[in-house]
Amino acid sequence: MDNSSTPVKSIARRSFLAGASLAFGAPLILPVRSLGRGAVGPNDQVRIGFVGCGGRARQLMDQIPDGGRIVALADCNRQRLIETLAEKKAAWPTYQDYRQMFDREQLDAVVVATPDHGRSLPCLRAMEAGLDIYAEKPLTAYVREGRILADTARRLGRVFQVGSQQRTMEINKYCCESVRDGRIGQVKQVLAVCYTGPLAYRELPAESVPEGDDWDMWCGPTALRPFNSQLQFGWMQWRDYSGGQMTNWGAHGVDQIQWALGKSHTGPSELWPISPGPDGKVAMRYEADGPVVSFELTKDGPMGGAVFVGADCKLEINRNKFASNPPDFFRDAPPPEVQGKWEGAGWIARPHLQNWLDCIRSRELPNADVEIGHRSVTVCHLLNITRELGRKVRWNPHTEQFLDDPDANLLLDRPRRAGYELPV
Repeated sequence: MDNSSTPVKSIARRSFLAGASLAFGAPLILPVRSLGRGAVGPNDQVRIGFVGCGGRARQLMDQIPDGGRIVALADCNRQRLIETLAEKKAAWPTYQDYRQMFDREQLDAVVVATPDHGRSLPCLRAMEAGLDIYAEKPLTAYVREGRILADTARRLGRVFQVGSQQRTMEINKYCCESVRDGRIGQVKQVLAVCYTGPLAYRELPAESVPEGDDWDMWCGPTALRPFNSQLQFGWMQWRDYSGGQMTNWGAHGVDQIQWALGKSHTGPSELWPISPGPDGKVAMRYEADGPVVSFELTKDGPMGGAVFVGADCKLEINRNKFASNPPDFFRDAPPPEVQGKWEGAGWIARPHLQNWLDCIRSRELPNADVEIGHRSVTVCHLLNITRELGRKVRWNPHTEQFLDDPDANLLLDRPRRAGYELPV
């Protein structure tokens, strides 16, 4: 079991990276936030702002628990703000520049649901403004961004939940604990979906920027390319903006692998390609004598998990469900009514959001703390880098650097456009 109750303020960065280990609901207390915003009382509603008003953000707006209250929205596309207010029949103040929302509104917390390439900087600025964070997954577009986010959250004492809601799902907790506690016997192999990777950006024809669309802010740290609607609304397929499905669905599946194997705060030691190309099969292992984790299943495999081949049982973990061979191997799993609260339209996250609100009040670490989210998506980034290089790489999860591989290390970060740099 991954457990710790060490106060955050006493954890130095290097000792934290070397193995501080936290579990589902661990009571690790964070300092009360600074900048005069004060603590949220047990009976107070948490005042929430949203950065990003796309499809996922609107789903989350409908799932905010009673203990939270949306008070303002920010999106660089004014039309999206108008559409969101109309859809929600609301009159929240709106901003095209999220920094103005942070300055002018009385907020306790913020939900950041931007495209992947534009997520890190609003999260950092929100933490500096004294706010707690719920950031959609994948947490980052590049590895270095995640380390900065995690370190900043610890330094400033922010509650930072990543939108990996399976960390709060009872059936996923049960299954991952079962693997970690040895109930299926020694894990011999792990089989995961071969999630597709991103492509190099291909130039698209220039179009007129729609009125009220702040294209410069949307591009953020990436190159200021000519506007094209296919880019703005199809960004996930290109590397400058995303890691493709490897970081989208893979952020969920890899997170379950990390959790089940007891690796939530570390990472693999070596990775290698099985077949070539940006969508090629890849594999990794955590220890030299540990099981191989191979990403080779078709999209019909468990997109939200993996298949764990144990000495006594084969267990397939997926979102809010599982299957075992032998079929009756598990008899004490959470009942269907517990699983039922996660079913419905909109990729249900309400209990995960509730955990975030509860931790804002208690100052404990949430179930999908930023360090967990960073470590899981880092593995996704490493798998994409392995594909890009087309060769075996060795990784040091303590230093978060490739071993004796400067070419690979260059891919852990990216040049950022002036005005959108990350703080040193």
